[in-house]
Amino acid sequence: MSGFPWAAFAQNLAFAAAAALTVMLVTFAVAVRKGMHRVVDVAWGIGFTGVALVSFLASAGEGDEGRRLLVTVLTAVWGLRLAAHIAWRGRGHGEDPRYDAMLAKAPGSRDLYALRMVYLLQGALVWLVSLPVQAAQYVSGPLSGLVWAGVALWAVGMFFETVGDHQLARFKADSANRGRIMDRGLWSWTRHPNYFGDFCVWWGLFLLACDSGAAAAVTVLSPLVMSYLLMNGSGKPMLERHMSERPGFAEYRDRTSGFFPRPPKRPRSSG
Repeated sequence: MSGFPWAAFAQNLAFAAAAALTVMLVTFAVAVRKGMHRVVDVAWGIGFTGVALVSFLASAGEGDEGRRLLVTVLTAVWGLRLAAHIAWRGRGHGEDPRYDAMLAKAPGSRDLYALRMVYLLQGALVWLVSLPVQAAQYVSGPLSGLVWAGVALWAVGMFFETVGDHQLARFKADSANRGRIMDRGLWSWTRHPNYFGDFCVWWGLFLLACDSGAAAAVTVLSPLVMSYLLMNGSGKPMLERHMSERPGFAEYRDRTSGFFPRPPKRPRSSG
């Protein structure tokens, strides 16, 4: 394996930042026109797809062709599925209560406050979390066992995300379940199958960049940041604060893993 092309990778970082910023600014313009900032959630997956495609084009002639294509396809499949799911889930709904609550505290223009605190922040996170996707494009060595381990972990993540989202959508479609806690299927093994899926996807994509040598030590920051956000940041804690208001959540929390899947605990027998 030849040395990692740091100069080309550094240039790619600028291209990726421009791609992420462009997606977020276009989304901001759409949101202002619609008067609804929840559309930024759709841009999350699109932003990663844009970064992967720009990096694929920028790395032509640098990295291994198979690895470049593989990491681009895996990122795009994940990102576009997530964007399509969020767009479908939000159709016909008004503003997300999370953004209403945040923008109610805006010191001036709600839109400019949203641009600073939501769009530009998410664009920066897309750039940071996508570092393994960018670095993998510049690895010139052959596909190793780490790559296939990463693909397998990515596939586990996609399974949990896709199946978990499908199960939840079917549950919510039944009016008899209104206000109830979803505790079936994958949701009986973990309270957050979609977040666990994201966790697996990004650690899997990181493994595709591990053959980059010293660059891997830099890009490991990305799955660490994503893991923190999912388990301790804007993912699990925020959602569970909302879910805690529903009847039966305390019992569901007691018997179901908070993140990593495991069989549900059996209810304690009385007497």
